[in-house]
Amino acid sequence: MAVIKTNSEQTKLLARLMRAEAEGEGELGMLMVGNVGVNRVLANCLDFKNIRDLQQMVFQRPGGFEATVKGYFYQRARDRDIRLAERVIRGEQQHPASNSLWFFRPSGACPSQWYNQPHSGRYKNHCFFSPTAENCPAVYR
Repeated sequence: MAVIKTNSEQTKLLARLMRAEAEGEGELGMLMVGNVGVNRVLANCLDFKNIRDLQQMVFQRPGGFEATVKGYFYQRARDRDIRLAERVIRGEQQHPASNSLWFFRPSGACPSQWYNQPHSGRYKNHCFFSPTAENCPAVYR
């Protein structure tokens, strides 16, 4: 059962985002980017109030994803990537992105906080940051 409402076009949009942001980090890295996206739709807190669907989440300004301004993002979604997006839409979570709302690729070590939220872990090149359950209970499902 899906944890957020979506349709096939929005699922493809998430699949394209996951590939554009983390293809070099393999399927697990792409799933983690998907976790962050789904969490932003669920959150209704901090920088993500009134984000209600994947379309709004992907193109949020300010605070959206860098990949949306690059050509690679606009390529057709591949079947493999769509299947990964469907997994996170159904609620599959991967640590350290399980409850994360932010990630980025630093040039060195991960900082202890990002947007005043604690570092929850690193996977390959990406650092993930999660709000506390007190600040954002909806991402703790």
